[in-house]
Amino acid sequence: MATAGQQFLLHEDASGYGLFKVVQREVIAQDIAVMSAQVDTFNTFKSMVELVGFHRFTTAEEALLQIQELREGRVSSVLEDFLELNLTRSKKKGGAKDAYSLGVWDPELGKNLNEKFPCNTGASVKELLRGCLLHFPDFVKAKVTDAATNLLKAQCGLAHCYSRDQMRLDPNRQDKPIMNAIAILDNLDKNINTFAMRVREWYAWHFPELAKVVADNILYARTARVVRIKEHFDCENPDNIAKLTEACGGSSEVAQEVILALKVSMGQELVEMDMTNIDNFARQVVELARMRTTLQEYLKKKMDVVAPNLSALLGETIGARLISHAGSLTSLAKYPASTVQILGAEKALFRALKTKGNTPKYGLLFHSSFIGRAQQKNKGRTSRYLANKCSLASRIDCFSETSTKAFGEHLKQQCEERLAFLSEGTKPRKNVDVMAQAIKAAKAEIAESGVVTDTKTTTSDGEKSGEKKKSKKRSAEEVSSTPAAVGEATEEPAKKKKKKNKEEGDVTLETKTAAVDASPTVEAAEKKKKKKKEKAA
Repeated sequence: MATAGQQFLLHEDASGYGLFKVVQREVIAQDIAVMSAQVDTFNTFKSMVELVGFHRFTTAEEALLQIQELREGRVSSVLEDFLELNLTRSKKKGGAKDAYSLGVWDPELGKNLNEKFPCNTGASVKELLRGCLLHFPDFVKAKVTDAATNLLKAQCGLAHCYSRDQMRLDPNRQDKPIMNAIAILDNLDKNINTFAMRVREWYAWHFPELAKVVADNILYARTARVVRIKEHFDCENPDNIAKLTEACGGSSEVAQEVILALKVSMGQELVEMDMTNIDNFARQVVELARMRTTLQEYLKKKMDVVAPNLSALLGETIGARLISHAGSLTSLAKYPASTVQILGAEKALFRALKTKGNTPKYGLLFHSSFIGRAQQKNKGRTSRYLANKCSLASRIDCFSETSTKAFGEHLKQQCEERLAFLSEGTKPRKNVDVMAQAIKAAKAEIAESGVVTDTKTTTSDGEKSGEKKKSKKRSAEEVSSTPAAVGEATEEPAKKKKKKNKEEGDVTLETKTAAVDASPTVEAAEKKKKKKKEKAA
């Protein structure tokens, strides 16, 4: 039973909760360095504290539930019952808060526990809790068989369960495939360009005219695989012409140009062994291009699910690059528009700050079509405006409950109108009107798709609206329930003011009329005085 001035320590372990009582209370007042030396050895530490209570977790699910509550700083019913059982107060000192003190490690947990149990989280308490963590297996030997091994297994099992649970609830789990896909796309582009350059250089010794007729790298590789050695290619065979037309992208005109160039080619002869190697490289180029196409389609579908508005505004490639550079969609949504504008140009920014030069106007947004179509003098304005819209689109994608493209499409229309305004001077629509149209379009799209929002949000919105209605009703009832005398009392001063105004008006009228009436008499008196002066003269 807790008495006045006792110090208890709450230790959270993977196997359960442990409650310790500080036997030597003067230890708390010691220096931290002295206490640390005493805590390191079990023989010294066991004379300082003693185990007074231990609640063991029965299942792994219970342990996972308890660690989730502790991570959020909440007090579970299991922990509350355990503390109430072991920290029962006497009836005489039931209301005294200084009867005992409970030491905890987490300040947030101590804040929530402080409602029922007085807690502290000082440096000496944390040092004692470190000793409890260090020597906990030795304290529970009598209650747990093979304590050291079993506690280690419990820690390992709980760590695996907690990690799996965190991965399942990871908000960035949908962003990682996008980041990997855009990284592979960039690597594929480099590999395709490298292999295609080697194929062109190698095959140009045999057929140099083909590079001028077929400019695309993928079509060049396909054509080289069809033609192979030019002396062995039969230009009159319709099957060969059909294959060549298909390799040239379905263009019969390009195929005829290749045949004409084939007949007058000035390239050197090629051995079959060399052609085999060239064919292998050309096949790699074609396969890599096919892989890139499928990966691009996958990225588009993934971006339509994860960030539909950002994809509608910028396109899936630039949007994926922004997410990859920021680290996640959540990080991108937390960035201000000024950071999004220069994202990808950090080296140029710091170089400009170091040399006190001009800072960059755009980073990854330079690849957007809006920046490319803008005039040179308006590129900075367009980049700043586009970054603002990208920030809005990323926040809508990150924090909205339903997936819709309506906002991204309307934001794209605003960017188009801004370009027209900067180049031609046409006045764009107001942002309020555009967002109102976007909200209507989003609601219509959600209604068509039949997406149901979470019940928690609907109930919270319903409760809020209900509270607003109740407050309105209460205010109306209070207004209607006020007695008539109050209304009369409130109206009387107004009437008095009106009377005062009337009285003031009457007084002013009387003074005006009196002044008007008095004016002729004054003029007559002045005339008489003038006549008298003239007679006297």
